Amino acid sequence: METKNQSTATTESNKQKLVIVREFDASRELVWTAWTDPESCKKWWGPKNFTCPVCEIDFKVGGKYLNCMRSSEGKEFWSTGTYVEIVPMERIVCTDSFADEKGNVVSATHYGMEGFPLELFVTVSFEEHDNKTRMTLTHQGIPSRKMTDLTSASWNESFDKLAESIK
Repeated sequence: METKNQSTATTESNKQKLVIVREFDASRELVWTAWTDPESCKKWWGPKNFTCPVCEIDFKVGGKYLNCMRSSEGKEFWSTGTYVEIVPMERIVCTDSFADEKGNVVSATHYGMEGFPLELFVTVSFEEHDNKTRMTLTHQGIPSRKMTDLTSASWNESFDKLAESIK
């Protein structure tokens, strides 16, 4: 599946805002489902060489998600968040935090990382464009340019997997 990739980062009061725009050769419904259906999400969540053995989604405003990314060495990284806004087929806004396997928010130091706030924000929008879907992800609150670059690489590897999963 062909996708176009564009990433930018800006600084806002010592926190980075990452914006990634991807175009998928798939319907908006398929791309939306990849974000909202746990079994679909398991197919692409996490960068290359990672799997997603656990994906729980309570997809409603105020509902929570809990995801596990497992490295090829077996190290697990858990994340959780709360859905803040849902506009069907158009936009998802949620918090994003490191977590333990029970969904409790933990500091980034739990995973050997420094400087992350306990809560970040993710906005994903979906637009039909030339019989394709343009998806824009905005990840706000990343602590440094270095971490923004690493986060961008991870998201883009995940989105490469997403493209493959919706062929």
